[in-house]
Amino acid sequence: MNQRTVVVIGPSPRFLSGISYYTLRLSNALADHLQVTSLLFRYMLPQRLFPGWKRVGTDLTSLKYSETIRVYEILDWYNPVTWIQASHEFKDAEVIILEWWTSSVAHMFLAMLLMNVKKIPVIIEFHEVVDPLEFSFGPIRIYARLMGRLIRRMACRYVVHSEHDRHLISTHYRIPETRIGVIPHGLYDQYPILEQIDTKRSLKVSDYFVFLFFGLIRPYKGVIHLIHAFEMLPEAIRNDSFLFIVGEAWEDHASLDAVQTSPASDRIRLLNKYASDDEIPVYFSSADALVLPYTRASQSGVAHIGISYGLPIIASQVGGLAESLSGYGGTTFVQPEDERELAHAMEQVHSMRYQRYQVPSDLKWESVAQKYEKEISFISNRE
Repeated sequence: MNQRTVVVIGPSPRFLSGISYYTLRLSNALADHLQVTSLLFRYMLPQRLFPGWKRVGTDLTSLKYSETIRVYEILDWYNPVTWIQASHEFKDAEVIILEWWTSSVAHMFLAMLLMNVKKIPVIIEFHEVVDPLEFSFGPIRIYARLMGRLIRRMACRYVVHSEHDRHLISTHYRIPETRIGVIPHGLYDQYPILEQIDTKRSLKVSDYFVFLFFGLIRPYKGVIHLIHAFEMLPEAIRNDSFLFIVGEAWEDHASLDAVQTSPASDRIRLLNKYASDDEIPVYFSSADALVLPYTRASQSGVAHIGISYGLPIIASQVGGLAESLSGYGGTTFVQPEDERELAHAMEQVHSMRYQRYQVPSDLKWESVAQKYEKEISFISNRE
């Protein structure tokens, strides 16, 4: 009996991001039971328009696609010939899965779906409802709404990572909730857990408690509130701690300025860079707590790295993030932008230093793949 064939379309590691990792991990998980073809964006948009354009194409990850997957890093933002070439890979597929997080690639999605002459069923997996940066510009906002509406009409099924997002997508895009499946975001558990005593020594923070913020530094990530909350900690705790802020700053200049002017600046380490796969285990193994002070969020790949390390996580109670972390015993929730409550939570976590927690089984990729197979079977049985 032939294996079912699934096509996954998303960004390649060339434009490395959480969605690149997700596309790779999902493809590998599905490949354990299905025949997978991964069609990847080679040039996702004009390179200079990408905030992290200087690192595009650099080798920052050691994670690879399974050898059983047919991988085509082929899609170019400006080249219709590549869209046609990619559409030829649809012919034997049972289902096409589109990873949706930005409208910058919408024209490529639309072109390929128009070339889907066999009407192969399409699943759109939403990682984001709207990108706040895109919707801050009028022409881009109009383009995103128009293209998104056209593409969504071509899908027969949708996937999100939480019940909250299901309701949000349904309301925002007027999609019946019965057509939206919920599949948890899988763990980013590909990183080794190193000896903390060694990693802390390498970072010159031996014997100190380490609070870690990790990921892109953008206004909605709430980094400025974390800095202010750290300043509010009792002096004894602050002197016993370091706050590491590790991530590439995009449009959040206020947080960068706040680090420089902070009265606690001697206890704050800012590393304004996109961390490579070799560096991530050092920061997460050194951390005693992960802090996610987001003001809005659907999901967080960073949270799923923290869970894989068993770290205590302090997170804002927002969106799908609150739902996805509710089953993790190490989570402390705070209200978004409430710096006093955030400082209190940091103080409490500091008092329970070196605590580690179990990983929920439903966040493992085997479980994610099984749920996806049920979605695919559901579609196939309807056809």
